[in-house]
Amino acid sequence: MTEHYWTTRSQPLTRTPDPEPFVQELEQLRRQHQLILNAVGEGIYGLDLDGNVTFVNPAAAAMIDWSVDELIGKSMHAVLHHSHPDGSRYLREECPIYRAFQDGSTQRVTNEVFWRKDGTSFPVEYISTPMHDEDGHLVGAVVTFRDITQRRWAEEILQRANEELELKVLERTAKLRQVNHQLRELSEMRSRFIALVCHEFRNPLNNIALSVSSLKRYDTQLSLAEKNDYLFAINANVERMTKIVDDILVIGKIEAKVLEVAPTPLDLVIFCQDLLAEHEFHRLESPIQFVCRSRKLLAATDQRLLRSVLSNLLSNAIRYTPDDKPIYLKLAKRQNQIIIKVQDEGIGIPCEDKHQLFEPFHRGRNVSNIPGTGLGLSIVKQFVDLQQGTLKVVSKIDKGTTFTVRLPLKPMSQGPTLGPESLDMAK
Repeated sequence: MTEHYWTTRSQPLTRTPDPEPFVQELEQLRRQHQLILNAVGEGIYGLDLDGNVTFVNPAAAAMIDWSVDELIGKSMHAVLHHSHPDGSRYLREECPIYRAFQDGSTQRVTNEVFWRKDGTSFPVEYISTPMHDEDGHLVGAVVTFRDITQRRWAEEILQRANEELELKVLERTAKLRQVNHQLRELSEMRSRFIALVCHEFRNPLNNIALSVSSLKRYDTQLSLAEKNDYLFAINANVERMTKIVDDILVIGKIEAKVLEVAPTPLDLVIFCQDLLAEHEFHRLESPIQFVCRSRKLLAATDQRLLRSVLSNLLSNAIRYTPDDKPIYLKLAKRQNQIIIKVQDEGIGIPCEDKHQLFEPFHRGRNVSNIPGTGLGLSIVKQFVDLQQGTLKVVSKIDKGTTFTVRLPLKPMSQGPTLGPESLDMAK
């Protein structure tokens, strides 16, 4: 180190420091600051009071695809903050960054975008901090920002996941409510079923017990014809109980989805005529009238399913129609459909019962003491559906009821076919 000395007559000898070490120290400090700026991953740039760039670190330049040299002296608002996310103009006077050197306040923003050189944008969060000199005068601002694209992406994924989770919770809650509702309905149905079965079995069992008791007690006093009447009554009550059991088993098989359809070619005219010739459909005062314009009508259908459908509809018509009132079985063909109608002039169906008409164990409010289980129409509806058909009912109180069954001439291929043992019970 070189020292300089000089003297005067009136002053003692002094020495002045060499400025070179301070310059070196200042340069070293500047290099350290530059290294720090270069190493920081966040974007950092400085602005003067006019909003022009005084320094910028490489991370900031890289994020907006400009070089550091190109940015020095430029208006940073015009470079990267000129527009809103929707592309509309962002006025400099409204920019939070410039408030830092207008009123000396620190501004933190998390919901804006910066723009790259190629015209694309990316979401950012930034802090604009005012800069003061040694005398406390405001000289500019320092802006620190970061690209939050990945964080926004993660937040959106999390938001979607939360929404999906919330939706699944709502769906699961709705399903649980539906299951609870179904369980309540099943419980109510089971209660109705138990009460109905007890009632329906009690009457025939009482009749059987009474007939057996009478045969035993008056065996020697009864004529052969009277004994046959008792035996006929016993047999009828047994058949009634068997029909109840068979209907219940068929409903169970339908709900278990083990019933199947086997359509085969069938002459429906002969089929209907043979059905009406059976004993259970005889009416002495007003026989069931068969109406069909065709002498022969062929269709591919399941004979046993169709027999169960028509048997239940005709039995209901007989049960709820006075003996002197007519009942019609009508058969027709229109386009690719078979149309079968069972029409009567019986007691009719109340309007309030129509929406539950095909539910198991449901019976109309006006059936009074007419025997029945409420299973027949449920079976009819299920069997028509299995054959890809439709079932419609029109009814007026004390005027009569018409059931219309529409079946395709050639049904589409089904899955499995209905087992004989199941269909025998549905006859």
